[in-house]
Amino acid sequence: MKNILLFALPLIATAVMLTVIQPPISWASLAWVAFVPFIIACSPDTKPRRLILVSYVISLFYWLGNLYWLVPVTIAGWIVFCLYTALLWPILAMFLRYCRAKKVPLFLASAVLIVAIERMQGFFLGRFFWRFLAHSQYQNITIIQIADIFGTAGLSFLIAMVNGMLAELIIAARQKSLFKIVPLLKTALVCLAVAGAIIYGRWRISQEQQYVEPGPYIASLQSNVPQSVKRSFESGQELFDGLMENSKAAVKNQPDLIIWPETMVQATLNPDVLRILQLSNPSDQSIMIDRALSEHAKDKAFVLVGAYGGQIAFQDNSNAYLAKRYNSAFLYKKDGQKAPQVYSKIHLVPFGEVLPLRRSMSWFYELLMKIKFIPYKFDYSLDAGTEYTIFEMTDPNKIQNYKFSVMICYEGTVPAIARRFALDKQGTKQIDWLVNISNDGWFVRFKDGKVIPSAELPQHAATCAFRAVENRLPIVRSVNTGISCFIDSAGRIRDGFLAGTLPPEAMSRTGMSGWILDRISIDRRITIFSKYGQWLGFCCEFCLLLPIIIPLSVRFLRTIKYRTRSLGLPNGT
Repeated sequence: MKNILLFALPLIATAVMLTVIQPPISWASLAWVAFVPFIIACSPDTKPRRLILVSYVISLFYWLGNLYWLVPVTIAGWIVFCLYTALLWPILAMFLRYCRAKKVPLFLASAVLIVAIERMQGFFLGRFFWRFLAHSQYQNITIIQIADIFGTAGLSFLIAMVNGMLAELIIAARQKSLFKIVPLLKTALVCLAVAGAIIYGRWRISQEQQYVEPGPYIASLQSNVPQSVKRSFESGQELFDGLMENSKAAVKNQPDLIIWPETMVQATLNPDVLRILQLSNPSDQSIMIDRALSEHAKDKAFVLVGAYGGQIAFQDNSNAYLAKRYNSAFLYKKDGQKAPQVYSKIHLVPFGEVLPLRRSMSWFYELLMKIKFIPYKFDYSLDAGTEYTIFEMTDPNKIQNYKFSVMICYEGTVPAIARRFALDKQGTKQIDWLVNISNDGWFVRFKDGKVIPSAELPQHAATCAFRAVENRLPIVRSVNTGISCFIDSAGRIRDGFLAGTLPPEAMSRTGMSGWILDRISIDRRITIFSKYGQWLGFCCEFCLLLPIIIPLSVRFLRTIKYRTRSLGLPNGT
């Protein structure tokens, strides 16, 4: 037991450092050494069983502790997700052990394997792009600029290279070979990579005067409603009135666009749904809210709201029913009309917004409700949207017109979605900025009348900063409970604003309501990442899976060959 505890200490050190490098603590410099103890512990002399067991247990506690904010949503889901994600550390440990036994350069092996493991997070649950090494560096504006070529994988790769190099130097020092030519060459190569990233980052930042120009004035609203209050559907009018009050205050500063958070308008606003409601119940809340938003926008500003979407269908007896339910964004124009374009969320969160197999395996759904795996006691599943909508701001009184797209909630953490919005099929930039509306009220606690924020709020904002750099698109966030902010195309989460009621420091805007208004800057640059996507991450993931796939394929082919011979069939039958 004593030996096991001593062996566990380096892995515990890695877990602690990986915890404190992320917001809100943000000891980002530790990211460059966080994996060094882990790599050293993965010695070829270590027994595989011990390595697998200890790394799994420590990884499990790491994820349980750092994803504590999932508990208010689903305790069972939190446990199951962490049980799965914890498997990645033993995989990483065994591959590192193998690379060390085969004398593979650790600076390269560590980089490839760590990036691959990050991409494997949530592999069966729609991906989970969270707590990457890269995300810890969101405040290091110079170094994160390489994301416009490599995505977050590039920065994680660079940090992991440094970790692998330092581990390699420690091992070489133990073996008294530190000053031999090979370790020195490896160190020089890694130092050149870091220096290259810094030089590139400064060059890209220096281009801003040439390619970045002033855009429109935008107001972002922030509500402060825990999900426990919102999901009761009893305070819909009160929530709407509170946001409308802030929106009217913002209007006094003459914004071009006002943004409301995700689903804070508790109404279904599709025109066909409203027409049916008009015939059956003209005083329905959805109709009243739609009229109020139209009047609010007319001759004042474009107003983007997060609300429910729906699609009407008819039964054989001609009765209408809601066949599809969406999490949507609607745009009200300055003429008081609602834009025909609607964006419905494409990337739904499993179990949070959609129940897999709810129709084909109804018994499984009922079991999930009994064990409180899901947050509601009814089938709340939404339908996924299919259109990558582009909203247009066309104002006859102004020469310049603008285009933007919306990412709802965790879509802001998914690189492929922002990239899909950025360019058209001809590779031309088709929008001027991105909007991220979110309801992070899921991840706060309500105590003694106060909203207690969790670590999820600043981590969500930090992750969005990389979408801005990857595509050179500024991002405006409007988030229930926070953090609402402006992120420029260099990934800066901007403090301060021209007008507003929220605190000047962006990352402190948690657990409060208010609004901010500022002018957005538009970047005309087109990036390599926008054109080619997560190519580095895919390559690293392929390198991880290849040693697993090849032996399984060989074994399968041998089995087929053996059975073919035993049946007396010719080869190839």
